[in-house]
Amino acid sequence: MKKSPTKLYYGWWILGGAVLAQFVATSAGQMASGVFLTPVVEELNIQVWQFAAAVSVASAIGGIVVVIIGPAIDQIGPRRIMLVGTLFCSLGLFGLSLQSTLWHFVALQIVSSALGWTLFGPLVINATLTKWFIARRGWALALGSVGVSLAGLITPITLTAAVDGHGWRTGYLILALGVAVIVTPVALLMHRQPEDLGLLPDGAKLLSNIEADDKQIAQAITTDDLQTHTRSQAIKTKSFWLVSLGYGLNAAALSSVLLHAIPYATSVGFERSLAAVGLGVNGLGNLSSKVIWGWALQRVDARKLAATAFSTSATGVLLMIAAGAIQNTAMLMAGFFLYGFGFGGTIPISEFLWARYFGRRHIGAIRGIGRPISIIFSTGGPIAAGAWFDITGSYVNAFLVIACVYFIGAVIINLSKVPPPNVNSSA
Repeated sequence: MKKSPTKLYYGWWILGGAVLAQFVATSAGQMASGVFLTPVVEELNIQVWQFAAAVSVASAIGGIVVVIIGPAIDQIGPRRIMLVGTLFCSLGLFGLSLQSTLWHFVALQIVSSALGWTLFGPLVINATLTKWFIARRGWALALGSVGVSLAGLITPITLTAAVDGHGWRTGYLILALGVAVIVTPVALLMHRQPEDLGLLPDGAKLLSNIEADDKQIAQAITTDDLQTHTRSQAIKTKSFWLVSLGYGLNAAALSSVLLHAIPYATSVGFERSLAAVGLGVNGLGNLSSKVIWGWALQRVDARKLAATAFSTSATGVLLMIAAGAIQNTAMLMAGFFLYGFGFGGTIPISEFLWARYFGRRHIGAIRGIGRPISIIFSTGGPIAAGAWFDITGSYVNAFLVIACVYFIGAVIINLSKVPPPNVNSSA
């Protein structure tokens, strides 16, 4: 069947913008922190746990911010939210290049993160993708999160080279410029949902003039509308809390490894440049997984896929530990790859689950209210790992706990069930 080029065309623009926005958000947030940790700690003469606390507190405040902006994503769309985030992120990163005290570092982390990349990061972007795609949602979310994979593949290596060659202050300046130049035009092309442009999700025809091959999409739209829950309805379900807790544990493990991977590798005897390559290999694993997760989401229960992703990342962490014990570079890279492969499923699988359980109409508000749970865990995890290193001088036991956390999260996700259709919902 020949699709309407206009209707599919703009959906692909939204998807392309999602890739770029998530690349920048992940680069400026999760991927950059591990690169800056050691040089900033040494020059500012602070503790590892203090650096981790600054990053984590900024993320925690971001969790509060998304509770507020969640409904705004549903009501006004992503464009203005992303532009505000771009401004604050660029200014915060520029300020980080100039600061020299712990308290300035903390304050500017809050500006660049909580008020910055949070506003053009995965929550805003994936809520928008969820509205634009239903029948092809698994593929759209997987492809949209390619930006996260590219950040893991490109940013650690290039940014480490820039920081090691020209200093961490220059590194922050590079990030500030990248945010302003890339995200601003992306924000301008984003729209809340296809209906605002007279379109339907997935490029479908108008339902009153549906073509035979579009019936699958029409059925998907109808099913999604019947599954629509408001924020207040969603939080009354057991599944809301189970998914929030499961992915909260995932966030604790994920953020801990991202922040401490380079310091961990150097602490067990590997070169810093090799550790940065390891994070790049993590990105390669992340990127190579997208086709598999996208294909599987169209065919396999997302809860089982979540368990597979979590377990794969846990196996990767265990391999990193083993590699440090026997000083095996190939095993270290294999660990990073498997960790990244599982990491690659985090965004598409979680966003698919949320939309499958509660529909797309109020997904921004629902994701916003669930986000603080993930933030609490992602805040505590890196701080605890950093504190453990400060006390013991080793990351090994902390990384063992991280692997266990992944396995526990997998079990919790699989205890959740799809809530019954909301027959009283209003599309």
